[in-house]
Amino acid sequence: MNMSALPERSLTRKPFGRTADGVPVDLYTLTNSNGVQTAITNYGGIVVTLIVPDRQGRPADVVLGYESLDGYLAGHPYFGSIIGRYGNYIGNGRFTLEGKEYALARNDNDNHLHGGIKGFDKAVWQAKEILDDKDPTLLLTYLSKDGEEGYPGNLAVTVRYALTDDNELVIHYEAITDKPTPVNLSNHSYFNLAGQGNGDILAHELMINADRFTPVDKGLIPTGEVRSVADTPLDFRKPTPIGARIDCDDEQLRLGGGYDHNFVLNKRGQEMSLAASVHEPSSGRVMEVFTTEPGVQFYCGNYLDGTLVGKADKVYKRLYGFCLETQHFPDSPNKPNFPSTIVKPGETYSTTTVFRFSIK
Repeated sequence: MNMSALPERSLTRKPFGRTADGVPVDLYTLTNSNGVQTAITNYGGIVVTLIVPDRQGRPADVVLGYESLDGYLAGHPYFGSIIGRYGNYIGNGRFTLEGKEYALARNDNDNHLHGGIKGFDKAVWQAKEILDDKDPTLLLTYLSKDGEEGYPGNLAVTVRYALTDDNELVIHYEAITDKPTPVNLSNHSYFNLAGQGNGDILAHELMINADRFTPVDKGLIPTGEVRSVADTPLDFRKPTPIGARIDCDDEQLRLGGGYDHNFVLNKRGQEMSLAASVHEPSSGRVMEVFTTEPGVQFYCGNYLDGTLVGKADKVYKRLYGFCLETQHFPDSPNKPNFPSTIVKPGETYSTTTVFRFSIK
């Protein structure tokens, strides 16, 4: 990258289209002083592009998605979205809280997934641009009303995206409620560090800082067990190519159609710590994921099937992108042994995840 031509930090806005009912949507582009750039829309808080250099300084967009709002409105597998009110699964679309059973929208067979039929990924968020002497920052707010998708309580949510000069995309989530309610927010970006649409992700070398994971049943709902990764194909404690063991005859990989599992991170409390790192050998790009959350869902694009055509007319085939969704564990409202996801009035839900980019 030509150092003399590097831009100053900036934040710009332009129209991105309208929803089916005519609500205008914008696209916000954040650029740091190194020329790293991300574009985020207030429809679903979607990370539309994320452009970072390779070891030769050549930039590439490393997230899957669409060039226009119409692509997202047509339906997509949560490319780049904020997911909530509860990211991941709630089994049978039900949970009991303080003696009352709540029935949620069921949008994945009999289960509730990623907030339901109209989750946070389909909301138009209020946006505020912040560009002062600090990092370019996009502040998104949304009020999830009492009863939305079956959840109790009015939940006021704030998500802050900031792009630092350390080449970090920092995502900070906050929420307050007027009734006890489960909350589990995350970002569902699909990454390919060779560049979006440029082949599969099987050669990416992945490390997940987790000694244990939560095995799933045939519906991909955690059984409640917390199991060691040792002597399983889910052991990524040392950097390992994603494709090295993906074809193993392993029950958990068969159930998930590949990797689609929650890992229990090695950490204490809500400290910010390294959850995972990924190295793409051909480009030299490295992505590190830091989080205050107790878990991360590793999903390797098992259900991409070549029917979706994304940016630059790239076809997204199976295993063309991976997700590292920082989170509390799936189905926690129905698993008393899992860390609680219940937020009560007077409490503030607060969590941060950082995606840091470098080269080697």
